[in-house]
Amino acid sequence: MVHALDWNQTRDPSVCGPTFYPLGHTGQGGNTRGCTCLGLRGTVRLGGEASRTSFFLKLSKRSLAIDQYKPQDATTNPSLILAAAQMPAYQELVEEAIAYGKKLGGPQEEQVQNAIDKLYVLFGAEILKKIPGRVSTEVDARLSFDKDAMVARALRLIELYKDAGISKDRILIKLSSTWEGIQAGKELEERHGVHCNMTLLFSFAQAVACAEAGVTLISPFVGRILDWHVANTDKKSYEPQEDPGEWPLEAPGQVRGGQGGGRSGDRRALAGCDFLTISPKLLGELLKDSSKLAPTLSAKAGEASDLEKIHLDEKAFRWLHNEDQMAVEKLSDGIRKFAADAVKLERVLADRMFSAENGK
Repeated sequence: MVHALDWNQTRDPSVCGPTFYPLGHTGQGGNTRGCTCLGLRGTVRLGGEASRTSFFLKLSKRSLAIDQYKPQDATTNPSLILAAAQMPAYQELVEEAIAYGKKLGGPQEEQVQNAIDKLYVLFGAEILKKIPGRVSTEVDARLSFDKDAMVARALRLIELYKDAGISKDRILIKLSSTWEGIQAGKELEERHGVHCNMTLLFSFAQAVACAEAGVTLISPFVGRILDWHVANTDKKSYEPQEDPGEWPLEAPGQVRGGQGGGRSGDRRALAGCDFLTISPKLLGELLKDSSKLAPTLSAKAGEASDLEKIHLDEKAFRWLHNEDQMAVEKLSDGIRKFAADAVKLERVLADRMFSAENGK
């Protein structure tokens, strides 16, 4: 595995920009199992050179994207599940989830929640039939500030996967990178052997806390970081070496990283990181690129650095994260949007489950 920088190094903003995300490796000083993650992995051929790159698999285009690009891993999120649940192609899965929720019984709210958990797992299980690796399944964003509730929901999802005959080794639980979410990830990894993918990550403080928690992956949203700086500063364009959402790069390009990243920078600056989020559309553009893709990031660079280790307890984390206006705004905005889609999904299923008996 290739890592951007050993987690126990501080960053030099003049070199890395305001959003450099180190995470642990098994080399010098590292004590985590994880890696720097900007998505999930697939293998493609670029310009005649066999190169390993990565992308989030859009669930709504899963069959086409899987067949065309042969990814190792994939992910879901509330927005993708909401969209897919309303498509004719996936109504059998929706009906199965509804039947499961009703079978368990209880108050309507509880039935809907059980149906949603089942739906997430059904979609994940379908994806796992087509890929050899892991699928990321997200815990409800409305639990982002409740550690115990996140742990309980994660274990519930893992149990549902187990009932479907799927080992937890093939699952990554996605958690919001709040302090509570990071501590939930730590507990899941250490006590339950459940691997976590920390999402909605925008600040250096979040990355350090994730590394210290020993989570498996982090997912910085580099595209959204760039969008924020363009929208909120006087500088409206960035050279690759200046992009606030990525590292310097030697060659030009337009490969976007970061989940739902918006305006596209040159994501080949991230070549060498373990995993990279690239949509199927942009991955298709990469396939047409005949230039050689040279790794820019490496573990050796981190091992050679003389930057000092930093430690963040809760108070230090909250203060350092709070000092990053972009990160504060984007984290809260991301949680709100995922939560809103979760509410919409609840309404869709509730209407399907109970509208007939209510005389609607």
